[in-house]
Amino acid sequence: PLLFLGLAALVWKGGRRGRVFVFLLLFTILTGELGITSTLKRAFGRPRPFVDHPETRVLTGKGRSFAMPSGHSALWAAAAMVTALMYRRKAPYVASLAAGVGISRMYVGVHYPSDVLAGWLLGTGYGWLLPRMADRAWEWAGPRWFPLWWRHVPSLREPERRLPDAGQPADPALADRQWYRLGRTLIVALLLARWAYLAADKIELSEDEAYQWLWARHPDLSYYSKPPMIAYAQWVGIHLAGDTELGVRLLAPLLGAALGWMLLPWLGRRTGGRTAFWFLTALAATPLLAVGSVLMTVDPLAVFFWTVSMLAGWRAISQDSTRWWLVVGVGFAGSFLSKYLSPFQWVCFGLFFLLWAPTRRQLRRPGPWLALGINLLATVPVLWWNARHDWITVTHLQERGGMGQPWRWTLRYFWDFVVAEPALLNPVFFGMAVWAAVSFWRTDPGGPAVRAADPWGRAALKRFLFCQGVPVFLFYLAYTLRARVQPNWIAVAILPTFLLAALHTHDAWRAGRRAVRNWFIAGLALGLPLVILLHDTNLVSKITAGHPLPAAIDPLRRVRGHREMAAVVDAERRRLLAEGRPVFLIADHYGRGGLLSFYLPEARAGVPDNPLVYTLRSDVPRNQFWFWPGYAGRHGENALFIREIRRGYIPPEPTELTADFEQVASLGVFPVEYRGRVFHHVEILACRGLR
Repeated sequence: PLLFLGLAALVWKGGRRGRVFVFLLLFTILTGELGITSTLKRAFGRPRPFVDHPETRVLTGKGRSFAMPSGHSALWAAAAMVTALMYRRKAPYVASLAAGVGISRMYVGVHYPSDVLAGWLLGTGYGWLLPRMADRAWEWAGPRWFPLWWRHVPSLREPERRLPDAGQPADPALADRQWYRLGRTLIVALLLARWAYLAADKIELSEDEAYQWLWARHPDLSYYSKPPMIAYAQWVGIHLAGDTELGVRLLAPLLGAALGWMLLPWLGRRTGGRTAFWFLTALAATPLLAVGSVLMTVDPLAVFFWTVSMLAGWRAISQDSTRWWLVVGVGFAGSFLSKYLSPFQWVCFGLFFLLWAPTRRQLRRPGPWLALGINLLATVPVLWWNARHDWITVTHLQERGGMGQPWRWTLRYFWDFVVAEPALLNPVFFGMAVWAAVSFWRTDPGGPAVRAADPWGRAALKRFLFCQGVPVFLFYLAYTLRARVQPNWIAVAILPTFLLAALHTHDAWRAGRRAVRNWFIAGLALGLPLVILLHDTNLVSKITAGHPLPAAIDPLRRVRGHREMAAVVDAERRRLLAEGRPVFLIADHYGRGGLLSFYLPEARAGVPDNPLVYTLRSDVPRNQFWFWPGYAGRHGENALFIREIRRGYIPPEPTELTADFEQVASLGVFPVEYRGRVFHHVEILACRGLR
């Protein structure tokens, strides 16, 4: 923690040299760790000491990565080199820390001495090279892309030096272009960093991702619980990057980058490049959006198409453009094929037509009706599939939303929602968005005079954004009085509401309210560390000197321990195979079925034609497995039934198993460990002789 505070102090009070030092340090260690050390670890493939020598005394978590070279040793050696470049007198202190860290990696039992030595040499090398490469790159790109800032800092190695004309007044248009370039640089950097993070095997698939990966291997017009777009997106990813975590999630960072590329100039035209850049930074410091730019579920697709419809819709309305209404229709279609959300957005557009009279003339134009027609055309494959399968999706959505249950008022889910949403949306930015929505509604200058003088000005735009986001949030807030609402259900409302907050905050700043700057800095200071920790909660143990988060409260619990679970299941399967009969697997839940299919190599190789993993048979559809070949044809074979045990409760054996197999016996409850912590408990039942 002291080191983090020291870096924060350098950014805050260290002047230009301190800020440049922090930038070079972060650039060096991130590039070195993700791009160099991780690559070499996989290339050498050397196991950790405790793998080849089980008697090794291990005083810390047992990581899955390879041993050669030591990442900790390399990182600290690189930090010492960057310190020597910028603060020569302080370098010996950091070098002594680097030596201590390297020795500690041997002491705690996770590295051989040669791993540490290789790490020191590697870190020293890239710690010397990368800052100088960054300085050369700045000397080349600075005068071309960022001339105003380059005049103030012509050299990263000598940040105090300034050019003689640095104090001259800046051209506003040139300054705006610089902010746009910096915004695009941020977008590309985040895209590459997210792809590198996914390729580095830091997290595993979630249950939904693995389940929908199975969909991608079974292309169809629609699916049991969702429309087909998520399967198509994953199909593209795995055909480009293989059946890997990166392949499954390949398009999630790309969709996030595409959104940033659209929003940067859109907001910049209305506030300036500086505000647009800091808006993108705020999005990167919002946990739910950061997670949505990494995990490939239906939400990144839904947010992307909703935003496309929103941005195109504003241009279609304000420019009276049929061409842009066609783009709105494509967005509607994509939104429907991603998450059945387009009817919700029709309501949002209709609300704006109701609240802003000049828009109603659009209803006499062909544009909105063409957009609606495109959306209706996109429903055909989903309706066709459902018509052939007894409208099972309608039944599922009714059950998921609790429509089949009597209405009962409760505050239980309401409080869960109002606590979870601010936390996931960054409490500071969430508060600023609420302030913007409330202030806009109370002081909205949308009277007849404003509508006549400037029908598509600031007042209309704010009302449009309000209608695109706030009603969605309010709907789900009200629905919590009846049933549980998952925090991600309001995902499509985030960007329009945050855009409204950006416009309102920008106007408040121009009106002289300087406090908004402090609130924004507080949001970044809170959000960025939180987002970093959400990407790798193992950092907690490094910050707290070896005390990791308890597994029960680890936010990455849903994406960790699945490979270890598959290994436990595979070991028991091999024991049962020794009895001489083939053995297949039955999962208690579709998500677990997807995870076992993905993380067992034999099961993954058999998808889709020779499945090894199934879910329990049923007379009615319960998930997508029901529509694929079941295990009824595997007469005489044995099976393992796998189910997760929560809170120590072990339910009775499923009646389907006892009816289908000659003998069912529990093999016990197995703890599934990740880095020495128990993340899951699974019970495995041996099922012999399928009748």
